[in-house]
Amino acid sequence: MSLKATYGSDKFALSFELFPPKTAQGTVALFAHLEQLVKFAPDFVTCTYGAGGSTQTKTLDIVEQVKRRFHVRVASHLTCVGSTTDELRQYLADASRRGVDDIVALRGDPPQGETEFIPPVGGLRYANELVTLIRDEFPRFGIVVGGYPEKHAEAPSFEVDLDNLRRKVDAGADVVVTQLFYDNADFLRFCERCVQVGIHVPVVPGILPVTNLSQVQRITSMCGARLPARLVTELQAHNDPVGQFQVGVEYAIRQVSELIQHGVPGIHFYVLNKSQATSWVLAATDLPRRGGGIRDG
Repeated sequence: MSLKATYGSDKFALSFELFPPKTAQGTVALFAHLEQLVKFAPDFVTCTYGAGGSTQTKTLDIVEQVKRRFHVRVASHLTCVGSTTDELRQYLADASRRGVDDIVALRGDPPQGETEFIPPVGGLRYANELVTLIRDEFPRFGIVVGGYPEKHAEAPSFEVDLDNLRRKVDAGADVVVTQLFYDNADFLRFCERCVQVGIHVPVVPGILPVTNLSQVQRITSMCGARLPARLVTELQAHNDPVGQFQVGVEYAIRQVSELIQHGVPGIHFYVLNKSQATSWVLAATDLPRRGGGIRDG
């Protein structure tokens, strides 16, 4: 089944995003958590890599293992940061040989210590150029691109940001997965504006259940997402980790349930290599009838 078919009109797709652990112990823990998450039959699993491509090989190792052990569709992130076009081709060829199904094509953030993205000599400047490269030269891959319900931090306006997203879709992206957000009104407004500018591929909400206030404040400050005052107040009422975890999970259950009621084509969970919060949300949520899931074999 292709990535586009995964989000067919009668389907709802569930996906999880991982990152490469830094240690062997972290890898063991990751797969222990995945054992719990795959019980919910994800349609695919994605894996990021470190700044500047520092863990690209590890990323491919992880997704290759995920596919072999759990028989599920896998996607590797790929950015324009620090790579020439030929190096991007080499990575894509390696990903193809390892059985990767999809690519999450991103421009990428500036390396640590730099304030703006500077394309490498012989490399690409924009994500739509990366999408074009993949679609033209590696057509077997499904392509996921990023969307920003609250606007990309570097975009001067929503209009410019949507124009950039449309270019990625026009270049051949199959699906848009959004940055995390905590106000569904922002996502629904974003979807309406996508349709208005001619973006008609599935737009999938990206969800990160809050498990710790200071952690999520750090994450949202980096990506430009907004934490609703009501959620912050509820979290601040609990000084203990268990209390904050429960508040965050209950908020995520309400958020996901409401999104499903609005007919979203799927949910993409940023699981931070853990399983408990996402598992609790999914166990408490009535997911639509599913068309994907784990394959036998």
